[in-house]
Amino acid sequence: MPLPVIPPLIAWALGALGAAAVAKVVVKEWRRVNAELDEVKDASTAEPAIEALPKLKRDPDTGVYRPN
Repeated sequence: MPLPVIPPLIAWALGALGAAAVAKVVVKEWRRVNAELDEVKDASTAEPAIEALPKLKRDPDTGVYRPN
């Protein structure tokens, strides 16, 4: 049984279309992941208010500083 033969031009065209489709999916996913990372980065760079931080007091028995 002979194998079906695809003309080279059609094979190249199908390969180019497939590569373009894969590239489009990769770019879309890349942008989505970067958007999520930017959200996390923006949230983590916000410094808490100094008043919200607990005050530390030294424990005289152990010498370790603990929240007040």
